[in-house]
Amino acid sequence: MSLIIGLTGSIASGKSTVSAMFTELGIPVIDADIEARLAVEPGEKAYNDIVGHFGTEVLEEDGTINRPALGAIIFNNEEKRLLLNSIVHPAVRERMSMKRQQAEAANEKAVVLDIPLLFESKLTGLVEKIIVVYVDEKTQLERLMSRNGFSEDEALSRIKSQMPLKDKVDMADEVIDNTGTIEQSRQQLMNILNKWGI
Repeated sequence: MSLIIGLTGSIASGKSTVSAMFTELGIPVIDADIEARLAVEPGEKAYNDIVGHFGTEVLEEDGTINRPALGAIIFNNEEKRLLLNSIVHPAVRERMSMKRQQAEAANEKAVVLDIPLLFESKLTGLVEKIIVVYVDEKTQLERLMSRNGFSEDEALSRIKSQMPLKDKVDMADEVIDNTGTIEQSRQQLMNILNKWGI
């Protein structure tokens, strides 16, 4: 039996860094963001549904989805945002479930589902254990500003649009405090995996 681990955090908390550590350890990672991009490639059912509902004005010249154009439509329109989610989310879940089954069939000791909005999207039922990657708000703000070139206001509005990290920590089985060095985070991960017998 593979242990299904949910990995989550918040913007600029360092979840991708921890995700890469799992990959280095040979533990398969199924990344919701990557699957979401693949789910809307030309020829996929979700792609056809998006074009059917939103029209060809959301396409680039090469036929791929123009994310900014689609984003602009749904940003201020709750009904259209929910419609898009109802197309994309099931497709992403299906892709992730298929990859999870392949990993389980290969007798992997563990499989990581890297889902940024694990709690917000109510997907905790897909996993058996949850690791939250945590940083304090000051570190999160500084990292986001330097990484994305955001002003403090822009960075804060991105952070505030998500569930507070401290709330996620309360719902986690384990927490990796990513405020320190990468090596310190790696050690915390190794301790968790040892505890879980992986």
